[in-house]
Amino acid sequence: MAGDPMAVAALMVEAFNDADWPALAVLLDPEMAYEETGVGCHPAGPDGYLGLCRRWKAALPDVRVTVLRTLATGSTVAQETTWTGTHTGPLEVPSGTIPPTGRRVTVWATLWFTVREGRCVSVRHHLDLHALLGQLGAAP
Repeated sequence: MAGDPMAVAALMVEAFNDADWPALAVLLDPEMAYEETGVGCHPAGPDGYLGLCRRWKAALPDVRVTVLRTLATGSTVAQETTWTGTHTGPLEVPSGTIPPTGRRVTVWATLWFTVREGRCVSVRHHLDLHALLGQLGAAP
């Protein structure tokens, strides 16, 4: 069922992987909130979130999210994931912009979705930024 929280989370990952921004947009609640822990990234609302997704795809055009495990309870869905792609575009990070390195990266992450009435109202993204920076040769 499309309104099921697990289905919504799965459709969001599929839309991101396909860079299907209209399909992703219809899954987002107008009050949607996003937080990327560890870096303090909080883009405002659905437009901010879609912009962030587009920037990731610009930096790593072939990036794909692979869901390794999913757990759901009520309106909350947790996904353990890997993000794998090739860094061929500028990547915005908290300390600035990393120019393209051409390096292939694989980064572990956990996504927590909250779904209400068939739409995502929040995402908390725990991304291993240190591993990403290390693979790009930019870790401190």
